[in-house]
Amino acid sequence: MEYAQGKTGRVFVVRLGDGDRLPDSVEAFATEQNIRRAVCWLLGGAGGGALVVGPKDASVLPPEVMLQPIEGAHEMAAVGTIFPDSRSRPKLHMHAALGREDRTRTGCVRPGVDLWLVGELVILELLDVAMSRKKDAASGLELLAED
Repeated sequence: MEYAQGKTGRVFVVRLGDGDRLPDSVEAFATEQNIRRAVCWLLGGAGGGALVVGPKDASVLPPEVMLQPIEGAHEMAAVGTIFPDSRSRPKLHMHAALGREDRTRTGCVRPGVDLWLVGELVILELLDVAMSRKKDAASGLELLAED
């Protein structure tokens, strides 16, 4: 286990619009506002894109992801973190639960999820937290690690 202690900074409430794309729009906002580290929550709708819904084989590293397309409007609730990547750019890691009729699925928004009508995003900035995303040799993923 690795951890860092910090404190909270600014709070942003952002209304994203129809067609805005995750993670791109959140990372662009974080760049504009100089948000380096944060936790965020999103409520709204999803209308396109795809989710990572797991590795094809959990015993194989680096994992080969399974993608599932999002077709039609879905209700969405999501939570994520923003930390700098190896090039010091804000990188969003967000998982979302999507529902339509009697079907629900959960996955990572990394491949790109298009918002449908609206997304209400709350960002809580984290200060004095000495962690960033670093490529893990074994998994090939960018994992949180101490600076």
